[in-house]
Amino acid sequence: MNFRPLHDRVVVKRIDAEEKTAGGIIIPDTAKEKPSQGEVIAVGPGGRDETGKLISIDVEVGDRVLFGKWSGTEVKVDGEELLIMKESDIMGVLTDVFSEKKAA
Repeated sequence: MNFRPLHDRVVVKRIDAEEKTAGGIIIPDTAKEKPSQGEVIAVGPGGRDETGKLISIDVEVGDRVLFGKWSGTEVKVDGEELLIMKESDIMGVLTDVFSEKKAA
């Protein structure tokens, strides 16, 4: 089944948190926090302003994004856990800034 969000909503799949700390300590499932990072799976067409003009969404399918801890609504589509949130709940898009600086 395909799912298309409406208006300025975005569908995000959480990216799993690390299983170990930097020091190598394994974190049990009960102690893990839900990750606040995910991959955009689908985007709506955008919101509308006061005059009815369509305002496009800044994120694209495949973007890695950061969002708030309590952002979005959790849903299950085809057995897969996803988040549906408004674009305004997304704090930013992750880019490979560090790897670009090393390459230069």
